[in-house]
Amino acid sequence: MAALKLISHRLCPYVQRAVIALAEKGVPFERIDIDLADKPDWFLKLSPLGKTPVLVVGDTAIFESAVILEYLEETQSNPLHPVDALARAEHRGWIEFGSAVLNDIAGLYAAGDEASFKAKAAQLEQKFARLEACVVAAPWFDGAKFSLVDAVFGPVFRYFDVFDEIGDFGIMAGKPKLGQWRKSLAARSSVRSAVGADYPALLRDFIDRRQSWLSQLQAAGHKAA
Repeated sequence: MAALKLISHRLCPYVQRAVIALAEKGVPFERIDIDLADKPDWFLKLSPLGKTPVLVVGDTAIFESAVILEYLEETQSNPLHPVDALARAEHRGWIEFGSAVLNDIAGLYAAGDEASFKAKAAQLEQKFARLEACVVAAPWFDGAKFSLVDAVFGPVFRYFDVFDEIGDFGIMAGKPKLGQWRKSLAARSSVRSAVGADYPALLRDFIDRRQSWLSQLQAAGHKAA
């Protein structure tokens, strides 16, 4: 198989999905980080949507994380999808649900005022309540085997490691199974190594630059400290 290159951004949760899947499958690859605020011309030629991740396989560029994950499932050993077709379809649905959660997280850190922020927090709380009702968390999403759904939600929960330092927004409250799942994911080597040690600092700086309600809360916390 041709050598793999993953075009990446250090904060992108969709990149992290691919990195986790590659690590779980034991596939060597070269990771190339770019600045999405100053996209190089060569990257724009590879990525029609101008987004990360992009997996370069020989002379072919594959874009969109869901497509990359499916390509890896079809071409690499150590499958992360269930064998059963119905279970596989169910997992794909929860992967899409994970993308909807990420959209709400983006809305949370971008909300410009308290009312908008609380509305986004309520949306997230409702989505996590739905997830709490179905996750097995023993220790992974569907039981004992790590799956692509776990690869998707590792980056989701990672946001809250920083959010929880800013304030308690009640999003995870009363969800013990999510708490256990989150703990298991945080301890998984593939999940931990999907970002650098500077990830929390980079995310805090990213939040600062949003000039949002969360930015103000973070700044107030820093001043109080």
